[in-house]
Amino acid sequence: MIDFSAFDCFADTLKIDDDANYQWRIARRPEGNVQPEDYEWAVSEIPEPGEGEVLLKTHYLGLAPLMRMYMAGLDPSGEGVRPIGGLIPGRGVSQVIVSRHPDWHEGEMVQGQIGWQTYKVSAMTDQEKMIRMPNNGLPAALGAGVLGMTGLSAHAGLFACGDPKPGDLMVLSGAAGGVGSMVSQIATNVVGCDVVGLAGGAAKCTFILDHGCSAAIDYKAEDISERLDALRPDGIDLYFDNVGGQTLAACLERLRMHSRIVLCGSISEYTRSEPFGLTNYARLRRTESTMRGFFVYNYLNVWDQVMDDLSGWIKDGRLKPVQDIEQGFQNMPRALAKLYFGGNVGVQCGSVRGEPSEWI
Repeated sequence: MIDFSAFDCFADTLKIDDDANYQWRIARRPEGNVQPEDYEWAVSEIPEPGEGEVLLKTHYLGLAPLMRMYMAGLDPSGEGVRPIGGLIPGRGVSQVIVSRHPDWHEGEMVQGQIGWQTYKVSAMTDQEKMIRMPNNGLPAALGAGVLGMTGLSAHAGLFACGDPKPGDLMVLSGAAGGVGSMVSQIATNVVGCDVVGLAGGAAKCTFILDHGCSAAIDYKAEDISERLDALRPDGIDLYFDNVGGQTLAACLERLRMHSRIVLCGSISEYTRSEPFGLTNYARLRRTESTMRGFFVYNYLNVWDQVMDDLSGWIKDGRLKPVQDIEQGFQNMPRALAKLYFGGNVGVQCGSVRGEPSEWI
């Protein structure tokens, strides 16, 4: 059982209302997993939008492992180092409540770079990657994950980079996480791959068997190499990597001819003081295989098509959206810590105000 009592005590003293702007800021650089002392709670007046700007009211915030990297002073997306005392960055779902912008109307829902705050004034620039959300009958919460950058990562990683084929013998790490829980279902139900998933603990292994995987490896209780030999005796056509480290190395040893490896994430390495040294990459030459990384923002040009695909698969039942929603803005630090403890199932996000009462 994971002990979140320090985070719970931290959050119990905090609350929000609609009369001020509440923010989470970087108090110090985290070492190892994030701790309550890494966060600063700030309260200020609600900002006023100027000409060409809108006032956004936050409803949901998404979470991703790289947020700790921003807090640590790293710059994984090339957008600049966040200073101590700076707003914790992050994408979210907000509603336009005041508009002085000719292209945006009050009542519209938008997802984009909101940051960990309950209100934001925005000029709706390209740099903020603000995207209008259609009212398509699906919950607005999905914009913080499944129908957001997590969904784009799953789709682009699998199709644009993985080139999946019916019958592919596939292995998927992080199968119970945000991207993984989507990739498993899409690969199986849309493409027709056979997916072996890796997850931590019996409950998560049961979950992934219900969400697209034909077999599960419990990396916390089983020897990964032995289980791969048993479940993939003929090798691997496609490995979708969300964790890096030893799991990536183990899959490299078991490639079939012309196989593909997709490098989506490396959460096992984010808290290491020294990066993992991959020594067997030459296996790619012997099998004429490829290993390809990708950066999700480079696929924004196919956003509309991807969202249409994902929405359609949700509606026809081939994709069951799974979002682990932490209730309350005050619990955002706890929600981020869950990612590194492996405490989440599906896409981790936080509910600030829940669903909007109206949506145009």
